[in-house]
Amino acid sequence: MASVTLEGVTKSFAGLTVVHGVDLAIAEGEFMVLVGPSGCGKSTTLRMIAGLEETSGGTIRIGARDVTQLEPRERNVAMVFQNYALYPHKTVRENLAFGLKMRGADKADIDRRVNQAAAMLKIEPLLARKPRQLSGGQMQRVALGRALVREPDVFLFDEPLSNLDAKMRVHMRDEISRLHREVGTAMIYVTHDQVEAMTLGDRICVMKDGVVQQVGRPLDVYDRPANTFVAGFIGSPEMNFADGEIAAEDGRPVFRSGQLAIPLDGAPQATSLRPGPITLGIRPEHLTPSPSGFAARVHHVERMGAESVLVLDAGARIRALVDRDDGIGEGDEIRLAVPPNRLHLFDREGRSVGT
Repeated sequence: MASVTLEGVTKSFAGLTVVHGVDLAIAEGEFMVLVGPSGCGKSTTLRMIAGLEETSGGTIRIGARDVTQLEPRERNVAMVFQNYALYPHKTVRENLAFGLKMRGADKADIDRRVNQAAAMLKIEPLLARKPRQLSGGQMQRVALGRALVREPDVFLFDEPLSNLDAKMRVHMRDEISRLHREVGTAMIYVTHDQVEAMTLGDRICVMKDGVVQQVGRPLDVYDRPANTFVAGFIGSPEMNFADGEIAAEDGRPVFRSGQLAIPLDGAPQATSLRPGPITLGIRPEHLTPSPSGFAARVHHVERMGAESVLVLDAGARIRALVDRDDGIGEGDEIRLAVPPNRLHLFDREGRSVGT
């Protein structure tokens, strides 16, 4: 097992910088998720750790070793790709053993590692099959097994579940999480799916345009986003935002945006607030029907079974995630409230205020 440290890591293509000075420390045994939209630089960062892309600047260390200039085979990492990359003409056993054979491992060691990985991933009945005889989930298990038999210092995952259907993705998340607990080796996992990031990571690193926006435990990032990008990216449905002003009314700070007025006393940032422009953020799940809340008119209802998403006009267009109520329909006026400690405030540059 080993830690991974990135110091000022950058990457440029033809003069265009796509990864900007990433500083990141992944501890031994930690599950770190790099998350962000397509094109944010997360996969490029992972490929630089693997040695599949050269760095344009900075240093990468695995444990105490500076691996920045080392070839991929010298880094002792194992990478699981999105497309499985199995040899179609080889059996599952042969696919698992191939990398070890190429590295000159003896037959007894190869058999031990293959059998151990197959047992851990519950693919022993598949060892004699060819990839064309496997389902997507089974092929992903074989890809995991091929990484596992290498007994690497670090596992790297590049959007490994994106080709699976929704039900199988949930199942494979559980499998990867279990594998991490059993193996105890550091894992770095790239995804654009914030649900995967929240459920898998010990910590998550949110990226945008090649820049790290925030690093922290999933619930810390959810509860205390550093800026409007992180606040809007983490959470589903995404956070509501309304631009407005802070006004002092009867000695209390109040957020106003058109007809929308929300008292801010009791908000975590209340003591540091000054009159002026501000952006208010409220997560849809923190809005609840309340006779003492602000008025909003229902524009549309998205019924999802046990819950409903209400699309509302409250001077600003907002969404509320509420318990199912078949009596609410389009055109109805309802009142909503949000606990003060669930309010998020951002300055006009999008940075969190007072946290």
